[in-house]
Amino acid sequence: MEITVDIIIYPGFKALEAIGALSVFKYANIHLEERGRSGGYDVKLTSSAVGPVMSETHIPLYAEKKLSSLNIPHTAVIVGAWDIEGAVSDASDIVEWLKASTKVLSRTIALCSGAFFLAQAGLLDGKRATTHWAVADTLQQSFPSVDVDVDADCIFVRQGDIWTSAGVTAGLDLALAVVEQDFGPDIALDVARDLVVYLRRQGGQSQFSSHLVSHATQHPSMREMQNWMLANLDQDLASPKLASRLAMSVRNFNRSFKKETGTTPTEFLMRARIEAARRMLEEGSLPAKTIAASSGFKTYEAMRKAFQSAMDITPLDYRDRFGVKRS
Repeated sequence: MEITVDIIIYPGFKALEAIGALSVFKYANIHLEERGRSGGYDVKLTSSAVGPVMSETHIPLYAEKKLSSLNIPHTAVIVGAWDIEGAVSDASDIVEWLKASTKVLSRTIALCSGAFFLAQAGLLDGKRATTHWAVADTLQQSFPSVDVDVDADCIFVRQGDIWTSAGVTAGLDLALAVVEQDFGPDIALDVARDLVVYLRRQGGQSQFSSHLVSHATQHPSMREMQNWMLANLDQDLASPKLASRLAMSVRNFNRSFKKETGTTPTEFLMRARIEAARRMLEEGSLPAKTIAASSGFKTYEAMRKAFQSAMDITPLDYRDRFGVKRS
């Protein structure tokens, strides 16, 4: 089964998104061939005209195919742009092409802010979608009929044959999920290992890691506290103990923490402990009970419940799927 894929670019597009998706599909072809399996992806960079198209990095990519309603692919992938509203206005032909092609396309994908093209074409009306956190509110305000994840807590969203993804690297997650759907988890996992990324981050997983949240915190003492928490996950980090380190009441500490980070101390710790345990499961061969203790879960059962709730997978299954395979 060969699947035709058009990655649609236009002046000012985000180069990393186009190259990331292109790489996932091309690498999938390599692994399919290595395994002696037929089919794969016929991927083309597509634009309003054949020729070089300037990206936001001022490095052009060459579009080898012209956008045409007479040559519609199985899958269309539309990348985002920094000035997405200006891009949608300037590249209105893409919107018109989407309107004309929607009944023929088997799968329509928008990466990052590329969701604006789909929304403008009416493809997201009444549907749930996600986009980059920086433009989520704008998408919701501009297209109130779209159920936008305004908290931008989703890596990607699939609504039937329409897929949308969050920030730039979330496009890799979405593309890997597409490969898994088309050719199975073995090929997707091979590609994920090539790119040194996770095969699957759950759609409800936050776009931000605990470490990124910590660096984004503006208040010096609160940022120092978060960094200390991240370095001491195996300790008792109940709110009374944390509050006392800052000479604050528990109520004031909890309120200040959420104001600075957008999350509660409990939620921050749970995310951080899952991240720490996940890294240890991926990179080493420590016993699961040791990892649970080191990451602050104390018991394997507590860690198992946390993984099931957050990622819909057990720690041991996670290690089997994503851990380093040693000969």
